[in-house]
Amino acid sequence: MSLKVVILAAGKGTRMKSSLPKVLHCVADKPMVQHVIDAAASIGAVDTVVVVGHGADQVRQTITSTVQYAEQTEQLGTGHAVQQAMPLLEPNDTVLIAYGDVPLTRPQTLQNLVAEVSDNNLSLLTVVLDDPTGYGRIVRDANGNVIGIVEHKDATAEQHKIQEINTGILAGKAAVLNELLNRIDNNNSQQEYYLTDIFKLASDQGMSIATHNPDDEWEVTGVNSRSQLAQLERIHQQNIATVLMDGGATLLDPARIDVRGSLQTGQDCIIDVNCVFEGEVSLGDNVTIGPNCLLRNVSIASGTEIKANCVLEESTVGENCAIGPFARLRPGTELAEQAHIGNFVEIKKSTIARGSKVNHLSYVGDSVVGERVNIGAGTITCNYDGANKSQTIIEDGVFIGSSTQLVAPVTVRKNAVIGAGSTITKTVEENQLAFTRARLRTVDNWPRPTKKPKA
Repeated sequence: MSLKVVILAAGKGTRMKSSLPKVLHCVADKPMVQHVIDAAASIGAVDTVVVVGHGADQVRQTITSTVQYAEQTEQLGTGHAVQQAMPLLEPNDTVLIAYGDVPLTRPQTLQNLVAEVSDNNLSLLTVVLDDPTGYGRIVRDANGNVIGIVEHKDATAEQHKIQEINTGILAGKAAVLNELLNRIDNNNSQQEYYLTDIFKLASDQGMSIATHNPDDEWEVTGVNSRSQLAQLERIHQQNIATVLMDGGATLLDPARIDVRGSLQTGQDCIIDVNCVFEGEVSLGDNVTIGPNCLLRNVSIASGTEIKANCVLEESTVGENCAIGPFARLRPGTELAEQAHIGNFVEIKKSTIARGSKVNHLSYVGDSVVGERVNIGAGTITCNYDGANKSQTIIEDGVFIGSSTQLVAPVTVRKNAVIGAGSTITKTVEENQLAFTRARLRTVDNWPRPTKKPKA
């Protein structure tokens, strides 16, 4: 079986009230249409055709996967949209038709739907709703066979009582779909070519229509407004939270976590409230994340504690480190085991070796820091001269006093000590004490300035 997927993504989404095409609005920081493309890939689709229309260029520029495109230049209905994709399909292809604004359908649900397709049948995803208002109803005969779908606006009062509705997601052979699509018309209240009309035509010519139901209603929920988008976001995040907890992580409030990418956790991790994980993030065993942290494309080894209000980006953190609160690791940072990065410290494109500490109010950029180094409060590596960036090297066992400026390029060798308040511009050799502190001067009985009286 050669499976191909057609994704309808041509609509404007008027109710979104946005210049952005509807299918490019994000769930978990990923465009909705990309969710559908990824689901198609996960069930073995050999090709995906995205039918674009409104904002076609934006959609093409945003999608990161290799897909084909068909363009619907006139919005003449879902049947017409699928027709635009047919020239890109082979007659023997099994075709799954999905929607770019229905982002959360489980791959297994789609797989089950596709598995029922044969040369003489169609497969349709349906769901039973307590309130089916606005949706197309599934019409069955006395034996329970599907004989058609009627849109809400075209339904009779009796048909409005039907609670089983069409999700729009279906599968069939390309040759069958093409033959049926060529026979539909636009004789309806919307004067559109409804994709749903193919089911009555199929039934009339003796074809069977298999139906499947998703495990959860949200799998087939589409987005037409920002409030619906927000609802799906929360559902998606709750699903992720459940998977994390089932895997051995503790979430202090499962309703207050956002995973916008992939989060892998070891056993006995603890994640406090309002944490955001972006890109690819991995946590080892017994990692603790304090509240209000942002982690983007980072790897955190076992036993590390990240305290409240930290931002970590594109960094690697070794075992049993302590970070924060209010610390920032910028891209290119590598911390070895037992490193300490304290409050209001920023590290950028630097390696910090085993057991070294940068605990207070400091900036370390473009640096190589050895083992057991202590960097005092307010220390700055001056790595940028306005045009070029240079490296600072701090070897093992160095002690750097508070309020020190290290003007790169510069090296401080093993076990050297830098006095507080110094500006270091040249190499400090092993075991040396270096300081540039000015001599203290005092003036007795100095008259302090006073405020001038107001006129």
